[in-house]
Amino acid sequence: MPSRAKRFISVRPLNGLSRSLDYAFPASQTHDHPVVGSLVRIPLGRRTELGIVIALDVEPELPPARIKFIHTLEQPFPVVTPELIRLADWMQAYYASDLASIFEVMIPAAVRKGMRPQQRRALSLARKATPEEIAELTKKAPKQAKLYAFIQSQAHLEILPRQKVLSRLQISPTSADALVSKGLLKDAVLSERREAYEDALAESEKVATKAFELNDEQATTSKALIEAIRENTFSRHLLHGVTGSGKTEVYLQAIREALNQGGSALFLVPEVALTPQTVSRLRERFEKASGEHAVVWHSHLSDGERYDAWHAISTGEAKIVVGARSAVFAPLRNLRLVVVDEEHEPAYKQEDTPRYHGRDVAVYRARLNNAVCVLGSATPALESLHNANEGKYNLLRLTKRVDKAQLPLIHVVDMKGEWAKERRLVEFSVLLKEKMRERFENGEQTILFLNRRGYDSSLRCPDCGYVAECDHCDVTLTHHKADGDLRCHLCGFENPVPRQCPKCSSPKILYRGHGTQKIEDIAAKILPKARIVRMDTDTMRKKNLFREVLADFRRGKIDILVGTQMIAKGLDFPNVTLVGLIDADISLHLPDFRAAERTFQLLVQVAGRAGRGDRAGEVVVQTAMPHNEAIQFARQQDFDGFALEELEQRKEFNYPPYRHLLHHIIRGRNREKVAFFSEQWAKHLEEHLLNDFPGLEIRGPAPCPIERIQDNYRFQIWYFTTNVTALVARLQKLRKEFPWDKELIEVLDVDAVGLV
Repeated sequence: MPSRAKRFISVRPLNGLSRSLDYAFPASQTHDHPVVGSLVRIPLGRRTELGIVIALDVEPELPPARIKFIHTLEQPFPVVTPELIRLADWMQAYYASDLASIFEVMIPAAVRKGMRPQQRRALSLARKATPEEIAELTKKAPKQAKLYAFIQSQAHLEILPRQKVLSRLQISPTSADALVSKGLLKDAVLSERREAYEDALAESEKVATKAFELNDEQATTSKALIEAIRENTFSRHLLHGVTGSGKTEVYLQAIREALNQGGSALFLVPEVALTPQTVSRLRERFEKASGEHAVVWHSHLSDGERYDAWHAISTGEAKIVVGARSAVFAPLRNLRLVVVDEEHEPAYKQEDTPRYHGRDVAVYRARLNNAVCVLGSATPALESLHNANEGKYNLLRLTKRVDKAQLPLIHVVDMKGEWAKERRLVEFSVLLKEKMRERFENGEQTILFLNRRGYDSSLRCPDCGYVAECDHCDVTLTHHKADGDLRCHLCGFENPVPRQCPKCSSPKILYRGHGTQKIEDIAAKILPKARIVRMDTDTMRKKNLFREVLADFRRGKIDILVGTQMIAKGLDFPNVTLVGLIDADISLHLPDFRAAERTFQLLVQVAGRAGRGDRAGEVVVQTAMPHNEAIQFARQQDFDGFALEELEQRKEFNYPPYRHLLHHIIRGRNREKVAFFSEQWAKHLEEHLLNDFPGLEIRGPAPCPIERIQDNYRFQIWYFTTNVTALVARLQKLRKEFPWDKELIEVLDVDAVGLV
């Protein structure tokens, strides 16, 4: 029996140790005592480490006198819920990940560092400045004048956090202090409302969200979800709704029911760029009407913002969480609804350890909570559709746009004909240029989409054939005209643009291909008076800039938005009536069996940004492969036809969704060594694995499509199986026993999405 002076707990260290350890804390301690899910600091050898309490009042393996006490309880609230601990155990078994890395993504760094709530301040208008005071500030203290003008313009807002305002305006605290001393501003302590609930500087992203009368399809779908939530049992639903069909309103109705039942709701989106718009809708619908707080959760938050969000969620104050992939781990209490919007998006797959799929983790988390899980998309992943066809998911459909809006008219332009007419490679077809001018003259907006950054995609010498390639990766360098350099998009390597060929000194250097920078320049020449903004990872490096650009686009301050995949889905701009896809073939050329599916999804999603208001929309798809099936099915908005044909091909080759795919990559700096150990590992599997898994198919080893990245050579092996958990367990055992060279790194990616 445990000693009367001690209570014993089981702790899982976060230093990578694969087993739990027993620790003690004083039995007389009545407050600040650990519970399941608590973050504690424990002695481990000569160091102290963080750990998660996974069980209370355990019978220790060692004599009680030998068991050490925990050092400290790091947070006043559990950092993970009991069901998140069970989720972590499942992820360890399914995704072949260690628990330490899983808990690392579950628990924000600020929480692990021991951050606690801090006093925060807000600025507000104390009195109106006289014209003389404003003139004097403008002349002698322009920074103060700028700050005062901003506070005055935002006086209608309830809260203006001091730190956020000063950071956004790039103004020092002394300017604020000076205005306070002059009696023009107030500087007050925020005592109750916390940063997690505030988004004052994103007020411009407000979207009208007043509940409206549902059409018949929406009403039927909403009723099915509400009934499922009331049953308080686990269920999975695939909501297949065409773009603009009102899926978001169905989600909002379901969230309301989850809250009415005393529960909480999790709303996942694939891209950070979609978060402000979604947050605005949720807050407008729930905060102002009933006081239910919605908290933002994504990787772009600062440590303080993330801690504040976590604190609001873990205390139960916040019952709605919206965010990108990592939000699936938010420690919500009494979770009743999980929504995964745009569930088909590859962005839900984590490409670093732990390599989990946010959509599938969301489904499993809903299962652990007896909650309802809704996966929504205009172009569902074939894996999700297959689950619906097999009866694992309940299929719900929205086939019409709301308010009887029509799907956009899609024009497919054969660029081979355009190039023949112009006798050169051109980026814009005659039709697209005509449509751009027409929409601009009508005061309507245009989106130009190209999923390739930079100005030119390659540089070559016509005399000797030299092509500028990365010194560390097997890819060509992309020309970035704005920065005047050649850049690798895999490792970040940069070189200045040469004036002559580095190999033969010829001055006849040619640039090939095009990126978003060039499209922006050409669009400006077509419409010199148009206000054009480019939105890609090169321009959106400043925090919150993407939301400012989208807000300006919504207000009509931007006529043409040029961008990559971050503008391709989910965004709702009623005045956008034209979408141009500059090169629809890019994703078709990838060596990936999902290439056709990705192309179809992308075309439909991008096309869906047009005609979402009361004006008809048009889409111009430029391609050198106009008769490709994915493009033709997308042109007709025929998801069922595409899915039927694509699934038949997948079934013929027994590809996912008919079997699971595990992608094993072995990499190192010595190519011969990587190739040798890959071959030896494959032989090892033949001897020790194949006989025990009759349905298993192993392909490889073979070099990866991009063989070298960051000076590491990469070989791959594919495993096709119907039993992931059993295979992963066996592979993990064999991987530990196999004599890998210490210089090699090998990674197992379960349900792999990126195969390049």
